[in-house]
Amino acid sequence: MDSALITDILGRLLQDLDLPFTGIAISEEGDIVRVDISSNEPSRIIGWHGETLNSLQHLAKSILRSLAKLERSPFLVLDVDGYRRVQEDKVRSVAEQKADFVRRTGSRVALAPMSPYFRRIVHMHVTNTPALQDLTTESVGEGEYRQVVLRCKEEKMIKGGEELSPVIESKQDGLENLDV
Repeated sequence: MDSALITDILGRLLQDLDLPFTGIAISEEGDIVRVDISSNEPSRIIGWHGETLNSLQHLAKSILRSLAKLERSPFLVLDVDGYRRVQEDKVRSVAEQKADFVRRTGSRVALAPMSPYFRRIVHMHVTNTPALQDLTTESVGEGEYRQVVLRCKEEKMIKGGEELSPVIESKQDGLENLDV
């Protein structure tokens, strides 16, 4: 990915929107291009529940796709002051807590609805963590109500006429303030 182009696009966006920043650092983590923005006023760039940061990310991806004449938008993740990383860690932590419950009860558990990015974080974490290899995930629902369901790979076989246990949804699972 062209780091100079990303830095130029994001720098112009931040300047045009009068959002103060002191630097932009770009790193690649697999197929993800992570852009860390340094700022003395990170809350202005993050915005209310991450709305400004999400909007900047969307704009940067769209502009980059257009200028670089890409077939599809790059997997670009903007972060300010470690804000996004904290959210990612929170999602992983909640998935691990729910994994313990799934193992103890054998029930399926649905995490709170979240954005495609955070659902991907959960799917990848469960898939790539050796301690979670006995579990699997799937996304269910539509639109902004789409959520990850965590279950054991070896679910109990259902006898004729029996139904699966309902998907359990907890209102206090730590994801209430996740900026999705």
